[in-house]
Amino acid sequence: MTTVEQSPPPSSQLRELVFGAARAAAVRAAARLGVADALDDVPMSVEDLASAVKTQPGTLRRLLRALTCQGVFTERPDGTFAHTEMSRLLREDDPNSLRYIALWCTEPWTWNVWPKLDEAVRTGGNVFVDVYDKEFFQYLNEDAPESAYVFNRAMTTSSSQSAQDVAKLLDLKGVTSVADIGGGQGHVVASLLEKHPGLHGTLLDLPGVVENADPRLRDGGALAGRVRIVAGDCREDIPVQADVYIIKNILEWDDESTRRALANVRAAARPGARVVVIENLVDDTPSMRFTTAMDLLLLLNVGGAKHTRQSMVDRLTAAGLVIGEIRPVNPYLHAFECTVPG
Repeated sequence: MTTVEQSPPPSSQLRELVFGAARAAAVRAAARLGVADALDDVPMSVEDLASAVKTQPGTLRRLLRALTCQGVFTERPDGTFAHTEMSRLLREDDPNSLRYIALWCTEPWTWNVWPKLDEAVRTGGNVFVDVYDKEFFQYLNEDAPESAYVFNRAMTTSSSQSAQDVAKLLDLKGVTSVADIGGGQGHVVASLLEKHPGLHGTLLDLPGVVENADPRLRDGGALAGRVRIVAGDCREDIPVQADVYIIKNILEWDDESTRRALANVRAAARPGARVVVIENLVDDTPSMRFTTAMDLLLLLNVGGAKHTRQSMVDRLTAAGLVIGEIRPVNPYLHAFECTVPG
């Protein structure tokens, strides 16, 4: 007899939803304990795993069973545990690892600000300062060095993984120069320079960011001769001219900061220059469960927001850019191709 799998009733779905914190905490615990790293290709007993990660077997089994219900690890009929596609993403050595992103989204400060979401929705403002008496990045850099490290690793992971997708997407025939504005450590510009040997690039970001630029771009690096690293704040000035400007995942601030950054690109660019804006969207994307959650976290910690397709179009149009094609980069990102009018 075949059992027809049915969706749980609404009461069960809501019960599971309100225990979402337990799911996130379970993933965080597995990542911090290094369970996925200890478990290789051969299934392991919980006793052996517990010995490897220095935990109690009984409590580790409870953690693993909670995770197997979500598809993270699987329990075999003989009681051993094995990897799934999801659990492998928690390994630090996996090429598509999400370990640091999982840790970043569950850092201690997140548990303190999530309960303030109703207040943030009511006021429309950043509540992080109310909890910590400091702005978010000031708190990270001054009071939470471990969290700052996790943030930097998570951003590096996310940027390096998406950089290859951006390089595949962009047609740079006839282009001689590209500028990565607010480009972090420069993974995107490095990927573009590697793909296009005749291309020259510029990386612009805050001084504390670019001093840790991708080694390929720094003195002695394989791409150093074709790149210029500029320390600066794109909300204040963009002293860079290029054929193509790339703005990826930085237009998430308050509206005034976004307006200033786009205005500075518009002022710096020559007529006919391309401006490629790459962002997560909270609509019209297969990853809405993730992007809408990130949107709420941005509201809490910096008073920012992810964009809808239309809100992004509105801001680019208001900046005087002419919008062309809008294309998905991958399941999480969209690229808005724009040009600077003559």
